[in-house]
Amino acid sequence: MASYIDLTQVLLYVFFLSFAALIFYLRREDRREGYPLFNENANSYKEGDFLFIPPPKVFKLPHGGTASAPNGKVDDRDHHIERSAPWSGSPYEPVGDPMLAAVGPGSYAERANTPDLTIDGHAKIVPLRLATNFEIAAGDADPRGMTVVGADRRTAGTVRDAWVDRSETLIRYLEVELSQGGKSVLLPINFALINSRRGDVKVNAILSEQFPNVPTLANPDQVTLLEEDKICAYYGGGTLYAEPVRKEPLL
Repeated sequence: MASYIDLTQVLLYVFFLSFAALIFYLRREDRREGYPLFNENANSYKEGDFLFIPPPKVFKLPHGGTASAPNGKVDDRDHHIERSAPWSGSPYEPVGDPMLAAVGPGSYAERANTPDLTIDGHAKIVPLRLATNFEIAAGDADPRGMTVVGADRRTAGTVRDAWVDRSETLIRYLEVELSQGGKSVLLPINFALINSRRGDVKVNAILSEQFPNVPTLANPDQVTLLEEDKICAYYGGGTLYAEPVRKEPLL
């Protein structure tokens, strides 16, 4: 009986093996972030899977230093939450002041506690008092000096300065000097409604009395990536937790 090689069949087997190897590779690569997983029943993190968790890959950062993924870090923050029901998968509810629980729309990632940098290594987001080569366009409303009011229509403070993104050439934050306490906090421009006719800035996300709890800056002239996440998360949390009625059904 003559022996022969069926080239079509061999190519088919090669395709199957290659496709299986590709799936295995992709399933490992998509586990570079978000792992280890949290086991609700055991209230602990699952041990790494030697087969499907890839070895760390080191990335060189543009301004020096390295970052690895996966990095093996777990979220060990003390989240102020509790289950709404005893079974696994039930929703969590904030404990205490929901505006300070940092959960739901108020949650944030633990980003690097360093400023975002431009391509030449300078702080990307800075106040106009430092970015002297930037100015507000003549046809646009200048929010500096305007009154800031919360969702309760009460005054929270006054816009002291505007913080510009030097890479994107736009305003990212308004610096608000509070009426009570005298400290300044940042207001993301996405949450600000500037009305040049009335001369005020309306913030629907939070109430005037909640402005003092906005996360503050370690350096009054720069904002870090972590501080940005915390600040935006606070206003985001206000869209649901600023008033109890906001958690109720719309109809």
